[in-house]
Amino acid sequence: MRVDILAGKVTVILGGAASGKSAIAEQACVSTGKNRFYWATSQILDSEMHQRVNTHIAQRGSGWTTIEEPFECATAISQMTRDDILLMECATMWLSNHMMADHDLEHQTEALLRSFATCAADIVVVTNETGLGIVPENALARRFREAQGRLNIALAAQADCVVLVTAGLAQTLKGVM
Repeated sequence: MRVDILAGKVTVILGGAASGKSAIAEQACVSTGKNRFYWATSQILDSEMHQRVNTHIAQRGSGWTTIEEPFECATAISQMTRDDILLMECATMWLSNHMMADHDLEHQTEALLRSFATCAADIVVVTNETGLGIVPENALARRFREAQGRLNIALAAQADCVVLVTAGLAQTLKGVM
């Protein structure tokens, strides 16, 4: 499934875990022919995460400049130009990092959206849709699910294109694909 990126725009690609959203986002970035930057938001805290990161590195292949930054959007975005495309992988990990560090999520989300609005590069954001399952059993998981939903709403509102990926199939929810 092909997703075309609109020049100078923000594209949000969301879906469940292992839905194929990352592969679709990466292919969309490659198809632009622009300088590709990969904003890695994860923190490698255990062997499982280490393996997941290695899988993503192998999947996307060469030709990417990686920016490892779990928190600061300005660090990841500030040097981007019109000749670049930035893939944020992923907003869910970024949110989780801030939540676990007990940062002000509203403030961090506002800073992220401001940085997207002023960025010269095209931006593709991968994010998880966490609200389709059962209500989580514990308060932290419920708080995270609600925060992820609010973040996705804010990202989608600012985005020019929003794509939902389910079972490797992309469906445009907003904009053109």
